[in-house]
Amino acid sequence: MTISMYQASVPRFVNVLGNLSGILDKAQAHVDAKKLDAAVLTGYRLFPDMLPLVKQVQIACDTAKGLVARLAGMEIPAYEDNEVSLADLKARIAKTIAFIQSVPADKIDGTEDKDIVTKRGDKETHYKGMQFLLGHAVPNVYFHVTTAYNILRHNGVEIGKRDYLGNP
Repeated sequence: MTISMYQASVPRFVNVLGNLSGILDKAQAHVDAKKLDAAVLTGYRLFPDMLPLVKQVQIACDTAKGLVARLAGMEIPAYEDNEVSLADLKARIAKTIAFIQSVPADKIDGTEDKDIVTKRGDKETHYKGMQFLLGHAVPNVYFHVTTAYNILRHNGVEIGKRDYLGNP
């Protein structure tokens, strides 16, 4: 049995981003129960040179939608990066999931050898589709979701491995 580019991307990203949304629900319940300022959580960093929770969620979403759009040969949807609350972050996740689920499998399958070029400033990085998926996008999405999880767990939100894994 072979695994397709679509199966290795869209369902996996839907799962992990959906789990992240559920974790944010638990974070909101924690904030409400403890009467905390949610901005403390959304702005929290594990270490001063790391990005805060809000950026971790934004980057996880951006990486997922960017991968799917690039493989499918579509324009990458632009989001404003204006989220400040946990509810805003959940809305961004929902918008990302809706986009990646809207892309048909036949637009992604067969893109293993597709040329993908990313730009960061004036630096270009060249990939093939499979390399971009497995060597860049998947690790990045999971890195940022894991970091968001760790920020919340460090701040006392009662979440565990089952919340992270969900129902794969």
